[in-house]
Amino acid sequence: MPNGRGCLDGLIGLRNLGNTCFMNSILQCLSQSMVLTEYMLKGSYTKQINSRSSMKGKLVQAYAELIKSMWKPSHSETAISPHSFKTQIQRFAPRFVGYNQQDAQEFLRFLLEGLHDDLNSVHDKPKYKICEFNDLLSDTEKADKSWKQYLARDNSKITDLFVGQLKSTLKCTECGHKSVTFDPFWDLSLPIPRKSSSSYSSYESKSISIQNCMELFAKEEVLDGDERPTCEKCKKKRKSTKKFTIQRFPQILVLHLKRFSGFGFRSKLQTNVDFPTDTKLDLKEFASDNTDSKMALYSLYAVSNHSGTTYGGHYTAYCKHPLSNEWHCFNDSSVDNIPASRIGGPQAYILFYNRMDAKSSL
Repeated sequence: MPNGRGCLDGLIGLRNLGNTCFMNSILQCLSQSMVLTEYMLKGSYTKQINSRSSMKGKLVQAYAELIKSMWKPSHSETAISPHSFKTQIQRFAPRFVGYNQQDAQEFLRFLLEGLHDDLNSVHDKPKYKICEFNDLLSDTEKADKSWKQYLARDNSKITDLFVGQLKSTLKCTECGHKSVTFDPFWDLSLPIPRKSSSSYSSYESKSISIQNCMELFAKEEVLDGDERPTCEKCKKKRKSTKKFTIQRFPQILVLHLKRFSGFGFRSKLQTNVDFPTDTKLDLKEFASDNTDSKMALYSLYAVSNHSGTTYGGHYTAYCKHPLSNEWHCFNDSSVDNIPASRIGGPQAYILFYNRMDAKSSL
């Protein structure tokens, strides 16, 4: 770690406990998620622990203690051990027992799920039921009803920060009838356009961008043959189209690039995906009607990187410090300043964005 970092806490490495770089990368990205980190540092979580959760609050307590260690002023050491935290996360998700390399996105999902479980304000979940709509309701009213039904079962600081809402519109090509559903999402898994795919044709003359990946994710899909759904109006299976838009933009947006494919992740796409580092990411073209476009502006603050192949890879993190606005590379125990021009490349795997209307108080 470079000397002379001044009062910039949070710039400390995490020791590799044996192929745990995937965990260290995600922990560093979440550490720079300042609204969540402030919540842990201030101890606000202690009043919201769900004593009926599967972990009885032990996971969020272990995570908070780790964050406090990472943000402790005037560290005399260059790296700390996440061993106590690992002990708790593998109790919640036994797949992380041992020291095998794991997928960073899967680890992130399990960690957020576990933290949410420990902080869920709903102690007695009502039985899950499909949200049914009155045809007289507007799409906005349907979205609000779906969101309230979701929060009736899952409501925590984690859902406040990370969960958004997708709108799926199904249109019958025979009668034109449209039906909509609304589903929560914790991250968006984006396909990467490829030359071997017909969807790549429009990108032949330019490099792939995160916007191109979003366009492919939101591209209208034709459902025909065995995929034909039953039209609510025709009461028959009909050729239909399906399209996704974003109804509710989360405060922290996580974009996962689908680099791995095949059973057991047997292959990896090394495509270079460009994304802005010092300018805003504008996603308003992917917003549903009547969604405030101001909510669709994001700034990048962290990237989880995967280098190498599916059989022998390594994870690092690039994170932007909230006080200095300088980028740093977190490579297990080492932390180094890097220029913004180094952010990106074919190793970028998971991107973390702050919604620009959401401010940290740190």
